[in-house]
Order: sequence, then C-alpha cells, then structure tokens
Amino acid sequence: MKRTIGFILASIMIMATLAACTINPVAQPQVRTINAYGTGEVYLVPDLAYVYVGVRSEADDVSTALNTNNVQAGKVADAVKALGVDIKDVQTTNFNVYPMNDYGPDGVISRKYYVVENTIYITVRDLSKLGNMLDAVVRSGANTINGISFDVSNKDQALAEARDKAIAQARAEAESIAAAAGVELGDLQNINVSTSGGIIPIFEGKGGGASTAASSVPVSAGQLMITANANLTYAIK
Repeated sequence: MKRTIGFILASIMIMATLAACTINPVAQPQVRTINAYGTGEVYLVPDLAYVYVGVRSEADDVSTALNTNNVQAGKVADAVKALGVDIKDVQTTNFNVYPMNDYGPDGVISRKYYVVENTIYITVRDLSKLGNMLDAVVRSGANTINGISFDVSNKDQALAEARDKAIAQARAEAESIAAAAGVELGDLQNINVSTSGGIIPIFEGKGGGASTAASSVPVSAGQLMITANANLTYAIK
C-alpha cells in the first residue's frame, strides 16, 4: 500500500513538472527584421480588342420583332466576317425578349409592343481593322456599341518582368534602410508578390500605343500596364 501511494505521488510530481515546463517554455530570442516594399511596372502595346455590339429591334408583335432582329444580327455577323474576323471570335452573349408599353399624357397605355435585344461579343485580333469593323457593324444594323476593352494575347513574360522589378526594388529599399540604420541584412524571412493590370490611356504621338485613328472610326488602344508588388522581410544580422 505504501509502495502504491509513493508511486502515485511520484507520478503526480512528474506530471506537475511537465506541466510547469509547458506553461513556462524557454523564451526564444526575438528575431529583428526589416520590411521593404517594391513596385514593378511594364508597359505593353495591346494586340487584342473585345467589343460588345448590340442589335435592338421592336415591333407590335413578337414574331416581327424576332425576325427583324435576326436579319439585322445576321447582317452584322456577315460584315464582321467580311473583314476577316474568325467565326469563333463572334459569339452571342445576351438575348432578351420582353414586352413594353408606351403611355400618353393621361397615363393611359397608347401602345403595346415587343423589344428584342441581341448582344454580340467580338474578339478583334488585328487592331488595324478595328475602326473599319465598328463602322461596318453600325452600317449593317448594329445600333449599340456597349464597350471596347483592350488586352494582350501573351502577358506571361511581362508579368515575370514586372515581378522581378518589384523584387529588385524591394531588395534595394531594404539595403538602403539597413545602411541608414547602421545594420546589415540577414537571411530573407518572408516574401509576398502580387500582380495586377490596367489600361493607361496615352495621347497621340506619345508612347507606344496602337491606334486606328486613320480608320473610319478613330479608336486609340493606349497601353496596357502590368504592375507587380513585392513585400520582403529580412532578418537583421
């Protein structure tokens, strides 16, 4: 019995010692660090354009509105194809049919009719044809141009270049901070890189933007800017 009690007491003491070690771990020395931020920018000349072209028609009955819209949309598609745009780059993205009412001054319905809207998404891979294409689709029956955006077919190299510039700038900033503080940089502890892109408009004659100003409809593509941000954390020796 005494032997059992002694064993229990010894076990309790061991457990208490282990618990004390867990609650009060040995404090680790704090690592002193320097954070630095860098940005890299690369400008590209767009070689793609995305255009939303709309055909809107209306009639007193839905069949007539649909038929009219189909004829107009077909003419628009034919005009685009005639300029060399591949059929796979012409896609219907939105098609709506809905009733409408017109009201007179007295609030009474003066007309009931139907509206058909057909939106065509066109990818233009030759920007020299963009102005002529816009002119052709409007002449062939398109009555709305919902928006034009520009892009680059291959941005991988530009993304890598912007990233490298951002990292190099952050590294130089960290070295400058360390020199000003009278310390030396140690090992790289953490790195975080993010990229983003956006269109930057330019004026004619400045920069390297593509332009279709000589076409029937003048359109300036501007430049596409790829931006990368880098945040580096270094240990201080």
